Amino acid sequence: MSLVPELDHAAERRALRETGAAFHARLWSIGTGGNFSVVVSREPLRLLITASGADKGRLGEADFTVIDGDGEPVDAGGTSPSAEAFLHAVLARDPSIGAVLHTHSVWATLLSDLHATAGAVEIAGYEMLKGLDGVTTHEHTERVEIFDNTQDMPALAGRLAAWLESAAGARAHGFLLRGHGLYTWGRSLEDARRHVEVLEFLLEVLGRRTSAAGPPLSS
Repeated sequence: MSLVPELDHAAERRALRETGAAFHARLWSIGTGGNFSVVVSREPLRLLITASGADKGRLGEADFTVIDGDGEPVDAGGTSPSAEAFLHAVLARDPSIGAVLHTHSVWATLLSDLHATAGAVEIAGYEMLKGLDGVTTHEHTERVEIFDNTQDMPALAGRLAAWLESAAGARAHGFLLRGHGLYTWGRSLEDARRHVEVLEFLLEVLGRRTSAAGPPLSS
């Protein structure tokens, strides 16, 4: 049975459309960049996710589809999900994750490439870190893992799943795809949006600080 956009998960569609418009205005998801999802069912696992190729600043009622726990569309005749639906599904298997947001900001893209050799971006000492769930002090160090980008989404999903089961992954609030952008999540869409705002702010601070420092002086 085909989904009826105006009747199926209407509140979630509206919230994701508002999220897309807000992120587009901040230049975090321009054009078709990024993808967003919310969990709409746990048993069985189902996610409402933005459709492939949809302009995130102008999402319409039909620019969504529902996927299962393997990232596959539930309605075979409906709108196609993003190729990165696999990643959303892997994250949402964690019962503490109710929404996943992926942005394509300038600073996340640049820093994911600049710090790729180190394997992560580490951010410490900023008050804004306390906006992340479970963080109570500016002395916290947030490690944002960097994964190499690839078109082989099942392979990337496998690496992501293994990382999430590690100690580092369990403590994380997001990760970066090299030359691509930021993935964040939260218990609710509101929590996930806050994490995007916090991490995007911190990445911009780090990027501007790096830029202002300039190249090292020769001795």
